[in-house]
Amino acid sequence: MASAYLETIQQYLQQHLTRENLQNGVVELGRQPIYILAGIGGLYIASQLFSFLRLLLSVFVLPGESLKRYGAKGSWAVITGASDGIGKEFALQLAKKKFNVFLISRTMSKLNTLAQEIEEEYGVETIVFPMDFTQNKDSDYANLERNLNGRDISILINNVGQSHSIPVPFLETPDSEMNNIITVNCFGTLRITKLVAPKLVARRRGLIITMASMGGVIPTPLLATYSGSKAFLQQWSSALGSELAPHGVRVQLVQSYLVTSAMSKIRKTSALIPNPRQFVSSALSKIGRTGGAQGLAWTSTPYWSHAFVHWALSTFVGTANTIVVGFNGDMHESIRKRALKKAEREAKKQ
Repeated sequence: MASAYLETIQQYLQQHLTRENLQNGVVELGRQPIYILAGIGGLYIASQLFSFLRLLLSVFVLPGESLKRYGAKGSWAVITGASDGIGKEFALQLAKKKFNVFLISRTMSKLNTLAQEIEEEYGVETIVFPMDFTQNKDSDYANLERNLNGRDISILINNVGQSHSIPVPFLETPDSEMNNIITVNCFGTLRITKLVAPKLVARRRGLIITMASMGGVIPTPLLATYSGSKAFLQQWSSALGSELAPHGVRVQLVQSYLVTSAMSKIRKTSALIPNPRQFVSSALSKIGRTGGAQGLAWTSTPYWSHAFVHWALSTFVGTANTIVVGFNGDMHESIRKRALKKAEREAKKQ
């Protein structure tokens, strides 16, 4: 938005700020009063103030849509990557709201433990379905479809995801790691959605939440494949949201910065780094609100500090600005160096 206003001013100056006017000390630009430029500047400032006010209202004041709009108590929520971190917290909080939960993840023991905890604590039904998304087996998806048939599914949480083990230059990325990231983040999300979305369309209401990452908004050197996969989810979700809206199905891509989890390898919370419980609570309470993701269709950055970072970068700098990308690259280069030194120390101990 800022660049558009600057381009308008530049074009106006090129057309009307003549050498003759400057030499004569004329205070009018091309016979037009200078307040036109002041008006353009005023409109720009007003638009930024309105955008900031909208951010504050979205994050701190206005509630999101009620989950009851998409399904009654006792309907089913399907959650991928459900056994740890954000996925586990989605399962717990949806179960607390009396949705039955269909839990999909790789490790059966973790799924069983979570299912038992949910049933004892919240008294809802659970189904566990162990599945390794890196395998991308047609038989797994066929079996999953059979288990989903006949259930009143109202919510899909696309949370399953994979990143690099440590930051790594693209040219040094192992083929297996590259393939797994694309298979899980892209193919896995698409194939699960292709199974569940028709059921939501048939019932004329439903909610699809897909977990994204600021790595898909800000190009991230040394996490190039992961960053690209999350950027794909941004574009895909925005398009899907437009397609499914006429059928009563809400698509919401949820952007996040860092959250304490096994994937991020961060354990300590801070103002910028919430734990999964805090993050999921904000995501579920802000359905239909943009948060810091103004200008991105069917997208929300709900957690307050993430929202402010996203809004500020988009408004004043640009998320793909070379300075931002360079800073991001330097940060991940530092993380890579520390990870390599740690691996070297551990290797010497053996």
